[in-house]
Amino acid sequence: MTYTLPADPGATRRPLIKVCGITRQQDADACLEAGVDMLGFIFHPQSPRRVTPEQAAGLRTPGALRVGVFVNQTQAEVLRVMDRARLDLAQLCGDNDPAFCRAVGPGRVMRVFWPERHSARAALEDDLHSLAPVMAYALLDAGTATGGHGRAQDAERLHGLDCPVPWLLAGGLGPETLPRALAACAPAGYDLNSGLESAPGVKDHRRIRAAVALIRPRG
Repeated sequence: MTYTLPADPGATRRPLIKVCGITRQQDADACLEAGVDMLGFIFHPQSPRRVTPEQAAGLRTPGALRVGVFVNQTQAEVLRVMDRARLDLAQLCGDNDPAFCRAVGPGRVMRVFWPERHSARAALEDDLHSLAPVMAYALLDAGTATGGHGRAQDAERLHGLDCPVPWLLAGGLGPETLPRALAACAPAGYDLNSGLESAPGVKDHRRIRAAVALIRPRG
């Protein structure tokens, strides 16, 4: 189910949708029924959406890629959790260098970048190109470190971004903020979390369906 960009840059593509912070089976089921491609499990100890590897392993997600979210955790811990939680991808929310990404496996890395760190887009693009050989996806988030800020970023500045791997837009996305993000730039996909919740770690199934309908309108 790994996403690949079409050979023709102008070809129609189906945007990826990732929903992060999954803690309950009923929420995973709602995402799968709506057509979500990736489900994210957070292993950062300070997150209110944190799950254990055993909890994540017990959540059934047929047909979706399973993504573990790690914040400045050791290489050994990332590999251990990936195995125990049956993960396909590691979302690395730290300044993980190429050697770290290589150890996890270039085909299994979703590396996080923070555009707000860069005053010029060229510097961001240089970072994306330098790490392209050791990542399968890039995720561009709000803020300047870690994640889970729950606020939108200036997606307009990412219009026409030169990224050598499929990239996902993140940061405060939900039914209210998606229309502007969709008009601003054209990532390979969208990462959603708190914008779909009624409480931390509790997804609102109506909001999931509304977000998917905005990203992939029918007809």
